Amino acid sequence: MKKYILKIAYDGSCFHGWQKQPNNQTVQESIENALKIIAKQKISIVGSGRTDAGVHAENQIAHFYFPINMTTNQIKKAMNSYLPDSILIKDVFEVGENFNARFDAKSRIYYYYIMKEKNPFMRNYQSYFPYRKINLQKINSFLPYFLGEHDFTSFCKLNPELNHNKCNVLDINFIDKGGYFLFTIEANRFLHNMVRRIIGTIVFIADKDYSPEIVRELIEKKDNNNKLVNTAPPNGLFLQQIIYPFLLNRK
Repeated sequence: MKKYILKIAYDGSCFHGWQKQPNNQTVQESIENALKIIAKQKISIVGSGRTDAGVHAENQIAHFYFPINMTTNQIKKAMNSYLPDSILIKDVFEVGENFNARFDAKSRIYYYYIMKEKNPFMRNYQSYFPYRKINLQKINSFLPYFLGEHDFTSFCKLNPELNHNKCNVLDINFIDKGGYFLFTIEANRFLHNMVRRIIGTIVFIADKDYSPEIVRELIEKKDNNNKLVNTAPPNGLFLQQIIYPFLLNRK
């Protein structure tokens, strides 16, 4: 059988996360159900990583084996015809046998959108912090402390399946885009709730006027129950891009 890559966009507000689970609708299950209808047999997909309930994706990547002789364009059209409007297959292309969507990824990029004013029409796609003042200058003074490789135990929901909580943050920014604030972060890997906890914490400690060195202290403590660590809502978070060397120039 040939091996293929899917490039996927989805509205996470409609799903209980990416990964299949009992009694909840997920993105992975919806895609596998569409493939099952087309191939008339069970097809499993492997994603580049998980997203939580309410988190969106602009360019999620997954690989799968497909037993039917169809062109990539035919597969894409067939899948989109069976998927809900909340999921879009943006691209399908053949890949080598050794490719793995999860383990071959060099880095992941997340975007997080924050409203400046409450907007009911954007409530599923931008978060709002009604009791926090977004102090742009202060928040940007915190960001350099996250760069590089650190143990991010303080900024994650612990997962006993992992043998370590080290991540290498390659880039991090917090920008005023006029009508909203945009937080971007790129790292080689992310832990469960890591981006949301970084966002929630920097907004909180900036509002409370802590010094930038507090970030170093929080990281070094490796305490995910610290009261200064806050978890931001999921609705403003987007998995924006997965970086693979051979996919860098493919749109």
